[in-house]
Amino acid sequence: MDFQLTEEHLMIQKAARDFAINELLPGVIERDEHQKFPAEQVKKLGELGFLGMMVSPKYGGAGLDAISYVLAMEEISKIDASASVVMSVNNSLVCWGLETFGTEEQKQKYLVPLATGQIIGAFMLSEPEAGSDATSQRTTAEDRGDHYLLNGTKNWITNGNSASVYLVMAQTHPEKGSKGINTLIVEKNMPGVTIGAKENKLGIRGSDTHSVMFQDVKVPKENRIGEDGFGFKFAMKTLAGGRIGIASQALGIASGAYELALKYSRERKAFGKEISQHQAIQFKLADMATRIEASRLLCLKAAWEKDHHLDYTLSSSMAKVFSSETAMWVTTEAVQVHGGYGYVKEYHVERLMRDAKITQIYEGTSEVQRIVISRSILA
Repeated sequence: MDFQLTEEHLMIQKAARDFAINELLPGVIERDEHQKFPAEQVKKLGELGFLGMMVSPKYGGAGLDAISYVLAMEEISKIDASASVVMSVNNSLVCWGLETFGTEEQKQKYLVPLATGQIIGAFMLSEPEAGSDATSQRTTAEDRGDHYLLNGTKNWITNGNSASVYLVMAQTHPEKGSKGINTLIVEKNMPGVTIGAKENKLGIRGSDTHSVMFQDVKVPKENRIGEDGFGFKFAMKTLAGGRIGIASQALGIASGAYELALKYSRERKAFGKEISQHQAIQFKLADMATRIEASRLLCLKAAWEKDHHLDYTLSSSMAKVFSSETAMWVTTEAVQVHGGYGYVKEYHVERLMRDAKITQIYEGTSEVQRIVISRSILA
């Protein structure tokens, strides 16, 4: 196994790092405090190809591999997890789902503008009473011949207001259970679509999280992805790749906090020497570095399996669980290394700690991922 990154991978990594430092770092604290969506920065991400990284150039994408995506997600997330979650949803869930399972007409109409960053998308599975339980969809898509009549509410939707295109999971045949669910491409400006208030969140406060309501929305039959009843399989297959993106986001949050703690430990003096010279701090830094490296290897392994068309369900779940828990632990320790300054916004680590928590919750909670892992190893 070759652990050496290619020259192209290193270029992608550097480009993402430079963008994060030059474009995202200025104003990141203000955006967090005021819950301001990074619209200008997201537009530039699209122009640089970061919103359609794995999409074929045929559809306006960069044509890169999943390893490149992991590297870029880590660098962006070190600075601004609110921007990286936009990037994650657009790449892992929306673009990948459309390119893999959509028709040629759907790709030309929706994938091209999504991959080029002209618009962004949203993935709509979670509901007030169906978060991780994807089989319990209350949103309905009634078959009316040439169209579906969509009714229901979706919760916790990233890019809920900023997206122009939604991939919506809805129940068409309740008697069939999970085999009766469909995925529909819904445009934000279709009559009957209503955007709820923005959620006032603990972390990733710059990201755009809303409830979205559908009341008698007419969705053309040609906007269904896959055969009738394919929606649940579509969601599960798409979310497996989405976990790679969120695991990489968690990795980046942890790595960013560690780098800040390491830098601070070399500057701050206590009892006559830099705190990095005290064994208590050295042990913290050593444990941080070790857990981050383990997380990085898990993320890259899952990405490698995806690039080689192997089953990456187990690897992506492992990467998501371990990286998200690493992010929570490392950011808490980074605050501790900073002492009182860690509690102050201008030192960034308190924001990273708040951002880390959501990585244990979305794209399937850590408990759900442990169920996926246990079923796989016991099978």
